[in-house]
Amino acid sequence: MELTINHQIRFFDPAPSSLEELLVLELSGKTQGVAAAINNHVIPKEDWATTTLNPHDQIILITASQGG
Repeated sequence: MELTINHQIRFFDPAPSSLEELLVLELSGKTQGVAAAINNHVIPKEDWATTTLNPHDQIILITASQGG
């Protein structure tokens, strides 16, 4: 499956079955301080496990960082 993550095209075989599964793959399971959007719609963290992905979805992952 082709997905665009943070403006970079990625191919997955097998495809992740949910947004949560994708985040485990992409972020090594470190999801604290992460926000996710699919096709310009923010997905609440409580919905990650039930949000399915479709070919060519545009996914934005934002990770909070500390500093100043």
